Amino acid sequence: MSPAYARLEARFREAALLGEASAILGWDHATMMPAGAAEGRAEQLVYLGRLRQEKLSADEVGEDLAAAEAAAGGLDDWQRANLAEMARGYRLQRAVPADLNEAITRATSASEMCWRQARAANDFAAQRPHLETVIALVRELSVIRGEVLGLDPYDAQLDCHERGLRLETVTAIFDELEGFLPDLVDRALDRQAAGAPALRLEGRFPRAAQKALGEKLMAVLGFDFTHGRLDESHHPFTGGVRDDSRITTRYDEADPWPSVMAVLHETGHALYGQGLPPAWRYQPVGGSLGMVIHESQSLIVEMQACRSAEFLRFVAPEVRAAFGVDGPAWTAENLGRHAHAVARSPIRVEADEVTYPLHVILRQRLEVALLAGDLAVGDLPGAWNDLHAALIGIRPPNDADGCLQDVHWMGGGFGYFPTYTLGAIAAAQLFEAAMALRDVRAPLGQGDFRPLLGWLRENVHGLGRGAGDAETVLIRASGRSYDVDCFRRHLEARYG
Repeated sequence: MSPAYARLEARFREAALLGEASAILGWDHATMMPAGAAEGRAEQLVYLGRLRQEKLSADEVGEDLAAAEAAAGGLDDWQRANLAEMARGYRLQRAVPADLNEAITRATSASEMCWRQARAANDFAAQRPHLETVIALVRELSVIRGEVLGLDPYDAQLDCHERGLRLETVTAIFDELEGFLPDLVDRALDRQAAGAPALRLEGRFPRAAQKALGEKLMAVLGFDFTHGRLDESHHPFTGGVRDDSRITTRYDEADPWPSVMAVLHETGHALYGQGLPPAWRYQPVGGSLGMVIHESQSLIVEMQACRSAEFLRFVAPEVRAAFGVDGPAWTAENLGRHAHAVARSPIRVEADEVTYPLHVILRQRLEVALLAGDLAVGDLPGAWNDLHAALIGIRPPNDADGCLQDVHWMGGGFGYFPTYTLGAIAAAQLFEAAMALRDVRAPLGQGDFRPLLGWLRENVHGLGRGAGDAETVLIRASGRSYDVDCFRRHLEARYG
């Protein structure tokens, strides 16, 4: 190892620590921070972000990168991959003006805080100026990133969330999905109507009981509570850092099922974070690979494993014990009817596997138009409702259940939505590959996730960013890149 490379590792370790401090503050911002603290929190995040950018974009970094690259022959594979990640990060940090980063941090903080009230009040007019400001800043940032990476602005946004992902790939996959999903939705609804109806899960389900059940299922999945916790937020998410994973959910005391599914989903994200290579804890190569793989890990847990007949047989008595209920509504078969229910719903996070990709296609098309300036923010509600009707077959009843339902754009997360559906495709491939190599399905009936988690640790989690991109992981694990046919087989088997 050259002295230059050693200095780079030390510098990037310090930058990682600053990033982790920001991540914990960001989690607090979304969960328990009082509304009046938003301005001060934004300033704290701005300051930490400025320190991190200064550390990563200093002239000395460029000098050490040049020296380390000249002596790269003395590095092992992990170190060379780490050096490549450092060089990319340096170029991007160097290109983006500090005042633009600071403006984005302030604008997204204000936008997210406004969104909490605007959605509750169904008040798009209140959110509109914040969203306009965020989009203008993201547009400016995407142009700069694109110049550094040699990409169009939207491709630069995609690349930010998933290395190597391009609009051409997304469009081809989404066109293929749109070609068969509407018919599958119709068939699934017909099959559902012809079968036994799902009995209502009636009762009152206290938050405390829902949280206790969520924590028990997290432990069953393999979540390490000495390095994480479960809390409540406006929108379920996984935050924190590798050894301090913060899962959040939201509760409805009239219906516990959405919270159960959200916790299982977010635990998949957290397990990925907890399984990253410990030897590279504070280095770029030790981070998560990208959001396609991240989403695949949440969906392989929630959709592939936890909505399986085997797991539902295990979880049914756990649910009955948690809420003190019994009867035909609480059998594994009836819970399965809820877990596999298909509906034309306006709400993405509560959508089923069959309609969910259509929700993502809607968002992806609209965000392309918003960033390009082809769709004005003021026209977003109408465009959203029209496209929702065309793709999913219903019009949202209001903006709270329409264009205001997600926080992603309010926080600047453009280019993120496609990774949800690409992650679902990847999850189907990875689960199929795991089943071909070891018995991962039957143990789910005993609440035993060790075979599946062990396979994921070996083939996904432990790779960090060393694999390069999602396609490489998929090819290594399943022998092929994004396979829409594999995803279709899964949906047809469960819903067709």
